[in-house]
Amino acid sequence: MSAAVPQKPSLDGLEEKWSKRWEANGTYRFDRSATRSQVYAIDTPPPTVSGSLHIGHVFSYTQTDAIARYQRMRGKQVWYPIGWDDNGLPTERRVQNYFGVRCDPSLPYDPGFTPPVSGGLPKDRQPVACSRPNFVELCRRLSVDDERKFEDLWRRVGLSVDWEQTYTTIGPESQRASQRAFLRQLARGEVYSTEAPTLWDVDFRTAVAQAELEDREWPGAYHRVAFHRAGAGGDILVETTRPELLPACVALVAHPDDERYRPLFGTTALTPLFGVEVPVVAHPLAQPDKGTGIAMICTFGDVTDVVWWRELHLPVRAVIGRDGRLLSDPPAGMPARGAEVYRSCLAGRTTKQAQKAIVELLSASGELLGEPRQIRHPVKFYEKGDRPLEIVTSRQWFIRTLARREALLARGRELRWHPAHMGARYANWVEGLNSDWLISRQRYYGVPFPVWYPLSAQGEALHDEPLLAAEDRLPVDPTTDAPDGCTEAQRDQPGGFTADPDVMDTWATSSLTPQIAGRWEDDPDLFARVFPMDMRPQGHDIIRTWLFATVVRSDAELRSLPWTDAAISGWILDADRKKMGKSKGNVVTPTEILERHSTDAIRYWACAGRLGTDTAIDEGQMKVGRKLAIKLLNASRFVLGSVAPDGPDDAAAVTEAVDRSLLASLAALVDDATAAFDGYDYARALERTEAWFWGFCDDYLELVKGRAYNREGASGEGPAASARAALRIALSVLLRLFAPVLPFTTEEVWSWWHPDGGSVHRAAWPEAAALPAGGDPAVAATGSSALAAIRRAKPEAGCSLRAPVTRLVATAPAAQLAALRSVEADLRQAGVVAGFDWLEDDATEAASYRVELAAAAER
Repeated sequence: MSAAVPQKPSLDGLEEKWSKRWEANGTYRFDRSATRSQVYAIDTPPPTVSGSLHIGHVFSYTQTDAIARYQRMRGKQVWYPIGWDDNGLPTERRVQNYFGVRCDPSLPYDPGFTPPVSGGLPKDRQPVACSRPNFVELCRRLSVDDERKFEDLWRRVGLSVDWEQTYTTIGPESQRASQRAFLRQLARGEVYSTEAPTLWDVDFRTAVAQAELEDREWPGAYHRVAFHRAGAGGDILVETTRPELLPACVALVAHPDDERYRPLFGTTALTPLFGVEVPVVAHPLAQPDKGTGIAMICTFGDVTDVVWWRELHLPVRAVIGRDGRLLSDPPAGMPARGAEVYRSCLAGRTTKQAQKAIVELLSASGELLGEPRQIRHPVKFYEKGDRPLEIVTSRQWFIRTLARREALLARGRELRWHPAHMGARYANWVEGLNSDWLISRQRYYGVPFPVWYPLSAQGEALHDEPLLAAEDRLPVDPTTDAPDGCTEAQRDQPGGFTADPDVMDTWATSSLTPQIAGRWEDDPDLFARVFPMDMRPQGHDIIRTWLFATVVRSDAELRSLPWTDAAISGWILDADRKKMGKSKGNVVTPTEILERHSTDAIRYWACAGRLGTDTAIDEGQMKVGRKLAIKLLNASRFVLGSVAPDGPDDAAAVTEAVDRSLLASLAALVDDATAAFDGYDYARALERTEAWFWGFCDDYLELVKGRAYNREGASGEGPAASARAALRIALSVLLRLFAPVLPFTTEEVWSWWHPDGGSVHRAAWPEAAALPAGGDPAVAATGSSALAAIRRAKPEAGCSLRAPVTRLVATAPAAQLAALRSVEADLRQAGVVAGFDWLEDDATEAASYRVELAAAAER
């Protein structure tokens, strides 16, 4: 046995061993001298740094890594950076809980501030207020700790990223790129700010964009209330699920073709309890078959209210504040009696409390008809929120997307989607847009808008005259930096200036990951070598957010797609086939599973899942992957340590028909696996390679090992040398085909073969043209079928596999008999066969065998 081949190879410890060596050797280091055509660039998803990764992350990132490894072996310089998405609401919430603090922007910075706890606030203690700069420092501190843990896990998983190329979405480079892109879009008129109705999460106290919404089934009730016809007598019955918004009612609306209400269009009605006169109007969005067919328009109950308010030019009567409570003062124009009811019964209450109070008032006044009718209906939620969204009026920043709909649809058609049907999800999203992209958030840990506003002599912010940061100053924080020409003493003083208090939505930053990772304008040479990138890997659930937003920003600034291909992964499902997620409480952390099965086993499971397909976590499949990795170690040990420890590796030495047949089928496998990887179908490449490998081990290796053991072929010529060369060539090709999926196992075996250095992951991907031509794949297949028949017959007869066969009788067409005769010597040795009878029968399609055993005859 070769000294480099261990007696008992094992998967244990391979991850630590090879991770360290890859880093020390710079195995995955990017060579920036490569031209753009020599580069394969990946826009790696920056995971959200807010706790821990789960097995779903390992699943999708492993799939990306398999493609990266393949492209590297194809001769590409792979630009494969890793980023950390460390700004936004998840990080803020984690910091609040971990350190027991809450941010109060009105407080001054305290350089000596120490958080009350580290590790979680006890339930009996209240969080301590701290300034925004102190809060941001705590966010950065905790993010760095989380990033270190994430990196350790990714190294254990074997991601072949260049660890010298990392970034964070809150770092100075990211802030500079985000602020630069914002200022340029603002200059081109593609960004604007306005005071408008905005979806609002009352717990997070921030605006929410259309892409961050989700519908959830929520309990509610229809309340039938009576509006009174002004001056005409009689009532108009309206059913509503939100009676607490009666003081915000500005009109009643019915469909223009609804005969029941046509006579009422142009008249007015009085709201119950409050006596406010509102018009009865027509609009095609009204649904005649819903409720009583006529609805109240409130400012604002849902997005349809916003459409009606805008298109019908109605006034605003806002009653819900940013804290989710009813405002202390009633809307203007409410009669004195109604205003008194509002102040005494509704002001300051939550919407739930206000609904209860107003139902009681309506019941007492006789304006509630019958009992509320309980229902469950879809209600808009922020995807990270716990309570239904409200709509409040606030000043926000928007990027114009509605006006660019056709251009964005064209970009979607230009992009290559894997799988192809995912392109429809993008198109459906763009076609269904009903508002421009809201990019501002009323939070603290994010990229600030580089904007200040002058204050009038009365201290009012002049929003139409913004003061903008110069690009050479970026990044800036307007809450701590003063605009050019001003001093800090003028901050928030009449005649001075005030900062824009908001930060950019996390998608507004993450939408620039190609520019951030590629060092757009900070390093023009690098950017030219990696942009536009080749692949964006991501989940299908964020096509409407991350993918769409990245296309928007790249098209606006660079007039280009950000990448040529989008690889869309599926979800990981739990045992009940429900999506796995932190918010659902059903996540499986990967560390224990990695330790139990090995990294390559987990990677096998991940790469068996196809793009775009939801996959259940399956430890049974991980066990199959572990079995495969162990078999690869042992088969390689057998070939390199026993059967063919030396000998020729060149195709010219392969002279025997069965050996050439094996390599012909291997060439077909190489072509198939290469085409699969080129089409981003790593799962097919793995499936085909695995099937061929098991056939190689179970059939061919058993068939030729006796010949390969024959030292008479040590000269490099003859049947024995042919077998050894075929075995070594086949093993070399197999290791490279498996390398993208099983990086640790293949590197271990490669090191036995190449003890002086050189990584399988820097070796050339195999090419079918390099294998000997002219072999007939049917020869090896026929020989394998004959050996299988022999090996099956012996245990069925109660004999050992080494029991002698007196005669093997084969009946087959002429072509198959010729193939069998060419492997007769191998069959004789492998099957311990004394004699053969070859019976030609061209009427049969496949060979059949009769195995005559001496031991069976004796019994």
